[in-house]
Amino acid sequence: MPTPPTSTMRQRLRQGRDRLATALITAGGIGVIAAVMGIAVFLVVEVVPLFWPAEPPRIRLEALWLPQDVAGLDAPAYRWQPTLADDGGPLFSLPPLVWGTLEAAAWSLVIAVPLALGAAAHSALFMSRRLRARLRPTLELMEALPGVVIGFVAGLALAPWLERHLALALALLLLVPPGLLLAGGLWRQLPARLQRRLPLGWAALWLMPWLVLTWGLAQWLGPLLESQWFAGDLRAWLEVTLGLDYASRNAVIVGMAMGFAVVPSIYALAEDALSGVPRSLAEGAQALGATRWQTLWRVMLPAASPGVLSAVMIGAGRAVGETMIVLMASGNTALMTANPLDGLRSMAASIAIELPEAAPGGTHYRLLLLAALLLFAFTFLVNTLAEVVRTRLRRRYRRLGGPS
Repeated sequence: MPTPPTSTMRQRLRQGRDRLATALITAGGIGVIAAVMGIAVFLVVEVVPLFWPAEPPRIRLEALWLPQDVAGLDAPAYRWQPTLADDGGPLFSLPPLVWGTLEAAAWSLVIAVPLALGAAAHSALFMSRRLRARLRPTLELMEALPGVVIGFVAGLALAPWLERHLALALALLLLVPPGLLLAGGLWRQLPARLQRRLPLGWAALWLMPWLVLTWGLAQWLGPLLESQWFAGDLRAWLEVTLGLDYASRNAVIVGMAMGFAVVPSIYALAEDALSGVPRSLAEGAQALGATRWQTLWRVMLPAASPGVLSAVMIGAGRAVGETMIVLMASGNTALMTANPLDGLRSMAASIAIELPEAAPGGTHYRLLLLAALLLFAFTFLVNTLAEVVRTRLRRRYRRLGGPS
């Protein structure tokens, strides 16, 4: 029976739409790759004249990573002072900027990784489906918060509050982790009837009053600790006893703000990795007598480890490249110290502050583009490694019989 002309026309239109969609998707992918490569080529072209200029002076690459002679100091030191106008001239030393970038990223990961992975493990393995369906979108919406808003709150609200309530912060740090462990121990001692009324899947809600009680206890304990252990002034005790000067905007503030910004991305990827592990593995482990904790630690996490590692690396990439939070919450002092209560200055923040005032084609301008090239290379390598790890995860799932 011959095909009606109308059906043939519809089939051709459908094929044409499919080809057009395929062409547009391909063009978009090629355009993204071309844009990324174009940025890399632009940065390399702008940075090369820094080391092979048409006219002297020529900057040696190793000189940017060595201490420099500073007027008024007996020994060479690391300094980033590109606008210095005294007899010594400007100082271009990249280690303070690299140190600040890595320090800010490290503190943000110290805060974000335990919170994000703990939330992901609880959400994927223990949380009630109804509660998970409501809380997960809320956590993922946190990722849409602009960095400038988080930096604004951290710089103008969090930093002054922490400066006034150092003892309270110390008390919370001492009370919250053991308090949560104590809550878990008390829950296990409850009768079975009460455990059914307070199921583990809804712990995210019934723990809220416990956290409020812990906060109240910390408010009572903080001043007591400060008066008994630190002679009534924790900030002065840090300076006199440990030699730690407290800057109102410091690495800890940056870590807390950037950790808040990084948590949603790490949580979403880690939760997907844990949820994707075949349930048969957990059920088999529990059938053999393993507890929930043993199942999580020895079965689920090893199986999902590539995805979890990928989530942490992507979070690290965002933390390294973050600009506005560091700019508004760090004090922007290019220091190279191990004191977390000192300020810092990252490469991204330096680019944002100094590039508008740098003369195009000058040494300062090209050094800022060199910092941009280093950031580009780092994030590119981290994201590439994360994709390789994610591919390994998919292959492991195929071998285990899970979703591909």
